[in-house]
Amino acid sequence: MSLLKLGFYNQRFHLLRSIPPQSSNVSPSTFWVQNLTNNNTTNHSSLSYYTPRINPVIAKALRTEASATVQPIKMVKAIRVHQFGGSQVLKWEDVELGEPKEGEIRIKNIAIGVNFIDIYFRKGVYKATTMPFTPGMEAVGEVTAVGPGLTGRKVGDIVAYAGNPMGSYAEEQILPADKVVPVPPSVDPITAASIMLKGMTAQFLVRRCFKVESGHTVLVHAAAGGVGSLLCQWANALGATVIGTVSTKEKAAQAKEDGCHHAIIYKEEDFVSRVNEITCGKGVEVVYDSVGKDTFEGSLACLKPRGYMVNFGQSSGTPDPVPLSALAPKSLFLTRPSMMQYTSTRDELLETAGEVFANVASGVLRVRVNHKYPLSEAAQAHADLENRRTTGSVVLIP
Repeated sequence: MSLLKLGFYNQRFHLLRSIPPQSSNVSPSTFWVQNLTNNNTTNHSSLSYYTPRINPVIAKALRTEASATVQPIKMVKAIRVHQFGGSQVLKWEDVELGEPKEGEIRIKNIAIGVNFIDIYFRKGVYKATTMPFTPGMEAVGEVTAVGPGLTGRKVGDIVAYAGNPMGSYAEEQILPADKVVPVPPSVDPITAASIMLKGMTAQFLVRRCFKVESGHTVLVHAAAGGVGSLLCQWANALGATVIGTVSTKEKAAQAKEDGCHHAIIYKEEDFVSRVNEITCGKGVEVVYDSVGKDTFEGSLACLKPRGYMVNFGQSSGTPDPVPLSALAPKSLFLTRPSMMQYTSTRDELLETAGEVFANVASGVLRVRVNHKYPLSEAAQAHADLENRRTTGSVVLIP
């Protein structure tokens, strides 16, 4: 054990350096104290023996210093991306995890949602702020630690988050406390993890971006997907006529179960012609398009005058640029929304998540968690999602 040399100045002590025991003939329980109170000068000869029993303040400080130096570093497993590319760039690695600071909590993840936005970040379509990075935009977990002075959260709480900060593909993570919401007991944690981002996306799309009302006709692309299936259910519950596009007969059957009145298999028929037939040439009030490049121009053609083109994804690629003049013939509205701008305040976040959980609990929204993968197999989950081998929601289990 080392001996510690302490210096005093104006009634305060300062840790100067460590002195090996062999450099002194004092016992390990005795500490050198240097007197600096005479004319603010250092007198190396005026040293005296001092023990922690004489001054409890010094003893407490030394104990605090010692405990800080031996605090273990917590390591957890996480998925890391070191370069942009295919699903093979997702690596299963050890990462350090610190303690939550003021305004933060630490959670042990129970389930992690997988979304197409994770693929966009993995490919570099969207740019992460750091490299390497851990992907993932939603999770549900148990609070294991809270930062100093934090109220309203406690160890043992089950909470969910969606959006920023990115990094949910991990066994544990640190989160800002104001970004999480409590998960009601009526909603299973795995269900909550599968619906947070997709459910809140569906909420702002049908309730605020374009407010769907009874009598409207809406077109939903990828109607059997994670967000698409929720859009069909929600719009149907609001009294709209729902038209959906899907790639297979099996997905068409699922879309109809989710409230889609007309399921178009786009590989077998032209969706623009079919929409025109269904609406008797009138078109639809709104198109919800997460496919992008392959459907964008056709989506515009499906709209009625003053219709809304809502593009919220690009699974087939980024759409080609559209001149403003292309919107003029029917006075169309075009928007590219992001959930982050619709949940930017704490009140908006709580209201959006609350409405999603309420609709899940009441049965308005049925959540299909059709695919579960171990967190370590995130690469396989990405490959299946990207190649349209999934339906409903995909979750990772740590």
